[in-house]
Amino acid sequence: MEPNATSGEGVSGLSVDQEQVIDLALSADRAVIWSYDLEGQVLAWQPGLDRLLAVPGAPESEVRARLAELVEPLLLAARTAPVWHDLELEQPYLTPAGHSRWMQLRARSHAGGMFGIVTDVTDRHEDRRELADLADRYRLLVELSPDAIVVHQYGVLTYANPAAVRFIGAQTASEMLGSPITRFVDPPSVPSILRRIAGLNEPGATSEPAEAVLTRLNGERFTVESVSVRTTWEGKPAFQVIMRDISAQRAAEAALRYQAALVQHVSDAIIATDSRGVVTSWNPAAEAIYGRPADEALGQAVGRLVGAPLDPGAVLAHGGVAQATHRAADGSALAVRVSAAEMDDGYVLVCADETARRRAERQYSTVVAALDEGVLVIGPDGRIMSANPAAQHILGLSEAQLVSTRPDSWPLYDEDGRRLDPSEYPSAQLRRGSGPQQGRVMRTKRADGRIVWLSLSCRAMNPEDMASSAFVVSFTDITERRAIGERLAHDATHDPLTGLANRTLVLQRLTAALREKGYGTTAVLFIDLDKFKVINDSLGHTVGDRVLQIVGERLRHAVRAGDVVGRLGGDEFVVIAFGVHDESGVRALTHHIRDAVTTPISVDGRRLHVDASIGIVMTGPGDQRDADELLRDADVAMYHAKTLGRGRYEFFDVELRMRMQRRLRLEQDLRDAVRHGRLWAAYQPVVDLRTDEVVAVEGLLRWTHPVHGPISPAEFIPLAEESDLINLLGSHILRETTREVARRRAGGVKVALKINLSTRQLDDPALVLAVEEALAVTGLPADALCLEITESALMRDSTVTSKTLAALREIGVCLAIDDFGTGYSSLAQLQRLTLDTLKIDRSFITGLGESGDAEVIVTSIIAMAHAVHLTVVAEGVENAQQLEILKRLGCDQAQGYYLGKPLPAGELWS
Repeated sequence: MEPNATSGEGVSGLSVDQEQVIDLALSADRAVIWSYDLEGQVLAWQPGLDRLLAVPGAPESEVRARLAELVEPLLLAARTAPVWHDLELEQPYLTPAGHSRWMQLRARSHAGGMFGIVTDVTDRHEDRRELADLADRYRLLVELSPDAIVVHQYGVLTYANPAAVRFIGAQTASEMLGSPITRFVDPPSVPSILRRIAGLNEPGATSEPAEAVLTRLNGERFTVESVSVRTTWEGKPAFQVIMRDISAQRAAEAALRYQAALVQHVSDAIIATDSRGVVTSWNPAAEAIYGRPADEALGQAVGRLVGAPLDPGAVLAHGGVAQATHRAADGSALAVRVSAAEMDDGYVLVCADETARRRAERQYSTVVAALDEGVLVIGPDGRIMSANPAAQHILGLSEAQLVSTRPDSWPLYDEDGRRLDPSEYPSAQLRRGSGPQQGRVMRTKRADGRIVWLSLSCRAMNPEDMASSAFVVSFTDITERRAIGERLAHDATHDPLTGLANRTLVLQRLTAALREKGYGTTAVLFIDLDKFKVINDSLGHTVGDRVLQIVGERLRHAVRAGDVVGRLGGDEFVVIAFGVHDESGVRALTHHIRDAVTTPISVDGRRLHVDASIGIVMTGPGDQRDADELLRDADVAMYHAKTLGRGRYEFFDVELRMRMQRRLRLEQDLRDAVRHGRLWAAYQPVVDLRTDEVVAVEGLLRWTHPVHGPISPAEFIPLAEESDLINLLGSHILRETTREVARRRAGGVKVALKINLSTRQLDDPALVLAVEEALAVTGLPADALCLEITESALMRDSTVTSKTLAALREIGVCLAIDDFGTGYSSLAQLQRLTLDTLKIDRSFITGLGESGDAEVIVTSIIAMAHAVHLTVVAEGVENAQQLEILKRLGCDQAQGYYLGKPLPAGELWS
């Protein structure tokens, strides 16, 4: 009888508080409630404890002892646990019969001990062991599976079996775990994978098999078939994915599709037969070639279908390839190449239709035979296999003489005349892998001794197998074209009139000399004929051309054989003397050249004399100038020689270059001066010597340079006269001064205006129009404008000058002869010219009071001018004595610094 044991709903001996904790004992089979104090004494237990402990009917002491042994671990924990703390334990229990059972103990501590419930959970443990065994077997199955299996939770990999590790190319699973599942998925496959995962909403839900492309760690992509399952992992939702690598399967399927497509789409007929020659397969190409549909061909003897005997075994016996003539369904002949292969149950025949190729070959042969271009076919052994008629004609040999010979037995020469070694022949170079030889120019000697130039090309018929390939050599006879080209090249580098080198060739030869050290010091002589324009204009271009030809021939004979003589254009020649020793040697050469040029020339019965101005530049080691610069410097030196008096030579030096560079810079700056307002007019008074009143002013052009300051007219006027600038400057000073004087005259200052005209302005057809326009715009009366022309310009026998002066007289302007006494004028010439004023050159005025001859000359000029009714103006009056003498001699007007310096208008009329 269990101590304090009860039956039914309660347990005797328990306090009310104790009864409140009986809720630990849920109604269940094989469960017994018990109570312990902290000393380990069993206070009470529910009936059935002896049966639960497998000791039915056992004495109380044995039941107590077995219960005490069972709950001892909980008792130890309860002694240190807080009040009302729940305790739980499962542990094995060995019955007296030796059977092992599992007991679950759950207890709650209280102030005096603890209450608990013991339950037999042996059945549940057996279920767990079976599940554990099943889990172990499943785990082993997963680990050994050839398919990749992974588990991912919340988008992150939490498990990967060895197959998955191998799939990805990792060493261990740790390289994968913790990574996003998309890390190993090819980007285009990611959206479909995520959609399939999103569709698995319920535990156990499984996706349909689908393909995806994954990426290994090394970047390689491969195709898998995957199935995803909704599961749990450590009690939380997860997804298990099973993947199978189907890359090889897809490749095999693609190969099969390719082979099937190949059979269906190749241009050759592919026919399968059984061992008796009965057709079992007939591809579309066979339908097209033979004109028979597959449904008609299947089951028929192949020979009947191709219109000729065809024994696959016989073809195999003779090497597997045969040429044959077949017939299509419409009876047309087909040129066919038949290839045969044996299968397990029959044969495969490949019938290539070569009808079109054979026809093309015949047409090609016809075309090649008709070509003007020579064509040789050279076999792999290096011997000529065929030669078209053009090749025979160009080389001067018959087909019999060409076929079976070797091209390297003929001598070939390059463009420089060097004989080529056979290893340099185009076919030999092509065979060595140098690539196609295109348009190589070479020459050969025909059997009849004639030299022919060829433009030759060479190509391999089978570039993939150069060792066994034949070669096609084609060539064109360019002998005549080359001769024309050489003539054109000569014409492009030589002067057509004299046959001398032109500027292009001169620069080429000079550049070559500068690059090669062996030439030593080089002298460049720039030669310009003096007064050649007079000969050309007066006697005509025919005589002028003949003079140039004779001068060119003389220059060619005056220099050494290796020197260069060229004509640059017009009457300009150049001599380049190589390897000169020193300046004295160049001087000797220059004198020799001048002697040759100045020797009288006879043309059409006329004895003509020419001279030359020569500029010389020398260059040697260390000179950095190029050919253009040397020619330019020689030109500068020639120009300097011409300005010093013609018929002489000058050497170029740095100082001369600096002067010329300044001259060039000033010329360019002068072009901009008008636009930038740097040119201005100064006015010098002209005084009437009878009344001592200012009756006129001379408008003088002045230039203030932004860098150099005032530039002397003596420097910039010659620059303008030698270029086209003088007309621009003349128009400018005309406009400015007429406007200013007209404005002053309107204000009561009754003065006339005098302006200088240069020789170049007199030749300008627009001069008269410019004067008319200036007078019309400003309102200045025509008789208030006096245009001064130098004596040398008036003495020219120029039709243009005469017409211009006459037109100016018609306008009504006055004309004056300037600088009189320097141009050797005569009274008769003064009578011929319609002039109003004569200005005595300042060189005569300077001598007044110091030289009796000067006074005599001035007296004569005044008397001569008055005799033809000209007003006389003396220029350059510097002192009172000169002024008094002029008054005494009856001079009309005078100007000079003594009477007034040139001043701006604002200062003169202030």
